[in-house]
Amino acid sequence: MAAELVEAKNMVMSFRVSDLQMLLGFVGRSKSGLKHELVTRALQLVQFDCSPELFKKIKELYETRYAKKSSEPVPQPHRPLDPLTMHSTYDRAGTVPRTPLSGPNIDYPVLYGKYLNGLGRLPAKTLKPEVRLVKLPFFNMLDELLKPTELVPQNSEKLQESPCIFALTPRQVELIRNSRELQPGIKAVQVVLRICYSDTSSPQEDQYPPNIAVKVNHSYCSVPGYYPSNKPGVEPKRPCRPINLTHLMYLSSATNRITVTWGNYGKSYSVALYLARQLTSAELLQGLKTIGVKHPELCKALVKEKLRLDPDSEIATTGVRVSLICPLVKMRLSVPCRAETCAHLQCFDAVFYLQMNEKKPTWTCPVCDKPAPYDQLVIDGLLSKILSECEDADEIEYLVDGSWCPIRAEKERSCSPQCPILVLGPSDANGLLSAPNVNGGGSGGALGGAGGGAAGGVENGKPGADVVDLTLDSSSSSEEEEDEEEEDEDEDEEGPRPKRRCPFQKGLVSAC
Repeated sequence: MAAELVEAKNMVMSFRVSDLQMLLGFVGRSKSGLKHELVTRALQLVQFDCSPELFKKIKELYETRYAKKSSEPVPQPHRPLDPLTMHSTYDRAGTVPRTPLSGPNIDYPVLYGKYLNGLGRLPAKTLKPEVRLVKLPFFNMLDELLKPTELVPQNSEKLQESPCIFALTPRQVELIRNSRELQPGIKAVQVVLRICYSDTSSPQEDQYPPNIAVKVNHSYCSVPGYYPSNKPGVEPKRPCRPINLTHLMYLSSATNRITVTWGNYGKSYSVALYLARQLTSAELLQGLKTIGVKHPELCKALVKEKLRLDPDSEIATTGVRVSLICPLVKMRLSVPCRAETCAHLQCFDAVFYLQMNEKKPTWTCPVCDKPAPYDQLVIDGLLSKILSECEDADEIEYLVDGSWCPIRAEKERSCSPQCPILVLGPSDANGLLSAPNVNGGGSGGALGGAGGGAAGGVENGKPGADVVDLTLDSSSSSEEEEDEEEEDEDEDEEGPRPKRRCPFQKGLVSAC
């Protein structure tokens, strides 16, 4: 152990002011003062609390400094550090051994530590549970630039500032530059900032602290605003999601400085930085179609299970109706899906469900209002087959044996208030009616007109077609029926009356 301490002290003595400041900032110590004061603090740190992480940081800064001076191999003051030796020393001291940091094959910023300046404290000698964040369906995490680190207030002020300095590796810069654009100026591969409660009991969802502001280098980054509330007395909510910092960062080997301003009101928050690839709803839909389709036979077995006779129940269910209309957009289903945790058979459209959660992530089932996360969604193979076979119905019914039948709504018959005009030929009209003309103008089969003119007679030397007036509605016919009934009663009392003249002209017939 003494050899490692001597080696660390020798490397610290060769550091410049900037190297000393980065080392002290890594463990949360003060970085202000003259060089000899910084050296004294660093040597005390090495003497009294030198952990494997601290030694690795010292070695990293030392190699970085000499790598800039020459391209020759970095000189080693002493033999390389053996993590096992460090662990055995800690074991002899009666403490729990700690896992060494990742090897050189892991890609992470090499110029600066992965801790917030002024916040990253020296790890304790006992393992502590780490803060975990929930997995986001629309973000595929590629690299962890900063582990979830607690925002520690530096004083009693309500408004606090927490800086972070880091640099991207050439590979990470290349990934960002070569990624496609989701929108003009927005790359698919992004550096995102996530903030959550400092709770280690379960994975945490994104949660912003009060008065949050994020500054990247010299510019402030926009943070999602509040959703307006439609209900009176309900405070507006802010959509807490990852904050994209990519467009304000230096996509080079230059260092980036991120400052998080937050309100200190008693709750503890943690921040993390990730290199992530943002996905679209179309990509999630394609993934769901690839691995999330439930076989029709399994869906049929589920239907039988739902309709199975319960011996404890006095009511026997013989069938269950399922609508083919999506409850979200009131349109016919195209990709029927539901969550595995849902108890109902009704489905919603996966296309619109993913698009809505891409804009405002709630992941709530529109049928039962219970959580329906992306990893629990399945496409109903049986209902997909039914949609392709049954195109003229908007609802079906599942039967106890797993079969189904369409339910078609009966179309109500409606009678138009004004009947259309039906044109008949002369021979047809003469064959249908033989009633005399109401104007007494002969038996020519034409409408009685003034001055002997006939609408259905000879026109330009050619016989015209007879026109049938169908404008009588159902109300007039009903009145005529009532009049006939009254006349029949009068006939019984007074005797038979002369027959009424036919109200229809020759060549006319009513369609009502």
